[in-house]
Amino acid sequence: MEAYRDQYAKLFNNGKSVVVMAISVDPDTTLASWARDSGFPVLFVSDVGGMIGKAYGVNDGKLDARVLFVIGPDGKITYRANPFRELVGQAYDDLASAVAKTTGTDTHGTND
Repeated sequence: MEAYRDQYAKLFNNGKSVVVMAISVDPDTTLASWARDSGFPVLFVSDVGGMIGKAYGVNDGKLDARVLFVIGPDGKITYRANPFRELVGQAYDDLASAVAKTTGTDTHGTND
């Protein structure tokens, strides 16, 4: 998650035309404390019952897998990384490209 925070401006057009949500099965109090202490500029959603994870096919009954979706303004999934390889630099380049394509911005955060 620190890579999302540290590369937020580049990956997510500095939040312009983009909403980033991290969904976890952790309780909301745990997520809120961790997000606040670490200075994350993204929204955290608590999915304690795994309902969101199940709806997207990423919950194994106990945990949500590390899957990343880019969802367009029309609600359709435009990119899926399953799993998201957070330790691989190319994964972030691919994510930035997918966000840029979905939002109609170039990889430098300016409009085409």
